[in-house]
Amino acid sequence: MKHYFNPMSRGVTTDWMLKELDAPHEQVIVDLANEDDNLLDLRKINPMGKLPVLEDNGTVITEVAAICAYLADKFPDKRLAPELGSVERGTYYRYLFLAGNTIEPAFSLAAADMEHPEPRSVGWGDMPRVLATVEAMVPETGWAIGEQFTAADVVFGGLLDFSMVFNWLNASPKVAVYVERIRQRPAYQQTHGAFIDMLKPE
Repeated sequence: MKHYFNPMSRGVTTDWMLKELDAPHEQVIVDLANEDDNLLDLRKINPMGKLPVLEDNGTVITEVAAICAYLADKFPDKRLAPELGSVERGTYYRYLFLAGNTIEPAFSLAAADMEHPEPRSVGWGDMPRVLATVEAMVPETGWAIGEQFTAADVVFGGLLDFSMVFNWLNASPKVAVYVERIRQRPAYQQTHGAFIDMLKPE
């Protein structure tokens, strides 16, 4: 497998997922500011020219949630996804896809001091509903779907962590405690050095 990556991109989340799995792969560092061979190769397989991208035996996977879901299923022995056909699988998918489809668009607009003129017409609605959903879905204890840490926590929890680091989200105590549990994971600490440095008091 090849993982096209930059540590200051959304690829930090898929890098974390790969470390959670201890999955063998080739890390391809892409500097999006320079027209080097790695960037040209990235554009050939992903015309969006965005990171992260996973290439596995000719199959190209883009989008953080898709990559994490693919990897969790590729390495079932690591138990980063509930079993296929299980009741937990539906909840797992909800956490995976809510992050990029609903939470991030709303937070991105708010960070730019923008609001969609017709919130009812867009998938992410409005900030009050997004924040209420985040609050309701963050677990009091453990992880997104219970005692088992999964790719849902990497994607959903990773976005909440990112949003707190960059001041997109004024976290409630419950959200802050959940994100702190995430930050204690060894694979998170291996991959989020830049975030950890940003959070250190001056």
